[in-house]
Amino acid sequence: MENEKAHSFHGQSRRDFVKQSSLLAGGLMAAPILSHAAETNYFSGAPGVIKVALIGCGGRGTGAAVQALSTKENVQLVAMADAFQDRLDDSYNNIVESMKKTPERVNVTAADKFVGFDGYKQAMAKADVVILTTPPGFRPIHFEEAIAQGKHVFMEKPVATDPAGIAKVLETAEKAKAKKLNVVVGLQRHYQTSYRELYKRLQDGMIGDITSMQVWWNQGALWVKPRKPEYTEMEYQMRNWYYFNWLCGDHIVEQHIHNIDVGNWFMGKVPQTAVGMGGRAIRTGKDSGEIYDHHFVEYRYDNGVVMNAQCRHWKDSVSRVDEEIVGTKGRIICDRGTILDHKGKVLYQFDRKQQNRPYQAEHDELFEAIAKGEYKFQDAKRGVEATLTAIIGRMSTYSGQSIAYDKALASGINLQPAKYAFDAPPPILPDSEGNYAYAKPGITKYFS
Repeated sequence: MENEKAHSFHGQSRRDFVKQSSLLAGGLMAAPILSHAAETNYFSGAPGVIKVALIGCGGRGTGAAVQALSTKENVQLVAMADAFQDRLDDSYNNIVESMKKTPERVNVTAADKFVGFDGYKQAMAKADVVILTTPPGFRPIHFEEAIAQGKHVFMEKPVATDPAGIAKVLETAEKAKAKKLNVVVGLQRHYQTSYRELYKRLQDGMIGDITSMQVWWNQGALWVKPRKPEYTEMEYQMRNWYYFNWLCGDHIVEQHIHNIDVGNWFMGKVPQTAVGMGGRAIRTGKDSGEIYDHHFVEYRYDNGVVMNAQCRHWKDSVSRVDEEIVGTKGRIICDRGTILDHKGKVLYQFDRKQQNRPYQAEHDELFEAIAKGEYKFQDAKRGVEATLTAIIGRMSTYSGQSIAYDKALASGINLQPAKYAFDAPPPILPDSEGNYAYAKPGITKYFS
């Protein structure tokens, strides 16, 4: 096992980071339109309440809401929406407990809590800014509604689970741009001091030209919610959203997207193709849904550079969540905040005393811009690029085919159900023995 202290540049230890990620994964216009309370003072930069609605009240949503409320701006949480009453109630109680030093920032009455598949529309109507943290399969329709209502947006990654969703997010992003609405996507390494410093030195030529990249998200097993007799199939899948592609996209999309995004960011472009392999070596039971437990993908860029990406969920196996960027003059080891030459000499070491809290920084910067009336953030396109790169990786491991980025984008493949309702059938159903079909390379095909 690698030294724990060598992996603490995200503002927490690697063990805590992976543990937190597992817990959170189990959770579930010419000018912006503002609430009347904030409208009169907004553009002058004078104090005014920025009202926030939380859409999706799992662990990540709860954390994001607390981070928004912890900025120095005058922010209030005024509405919440979730498919499940128990998740909403737990989230509300946790937010209240977290904000007990500034309780006035939580201003959500019983009438401001919306439960069900359509409650997001009513919650958004009460706010200036919406936080989108439902399972990612819902992201395209929620983002579309938020921009239609003229709201600024913080949305978690990934921004979709299929190419049809990607196309919708791209279309909505153009509308957000036309309305000058700020959009931040939770690919938080872009807001992390150590990564910004590493990227700056890459741009300055410290490692020369990039020749290859290796990215990892390897960790142990995740949570499972046991099936209850009263659950419909839709409710069971919603509560176990991580194991179904229409909701999650598989862990290469939901989780490994962070590392894949770093590769694209440092490379300055998206790959042309993905070829990979993967499967279900450990996670094989009825509670494993349809996703794989490991993926390995070779992404190839138009200049010949290859990014090797691997992710897995295997208990009691070596863990690593990191990126390594290799150049003609040296290499960047991102998690350590280190740049080395090819003889091992340290060319740069990030100072761990610097502030390095990306989860908070992304909210600090977003809400500062909103409070100043600035149009500053257009993260949706970056979110699309990282998400689609991860999706073509999944498509390649599932099929054994070489999947082209542009061809996948144009494919219109749609994993979503015909109807969002607890009594409606989800896109995949178990067989008579309770097992779900899953992709098999050489049998599953996307393109002839």
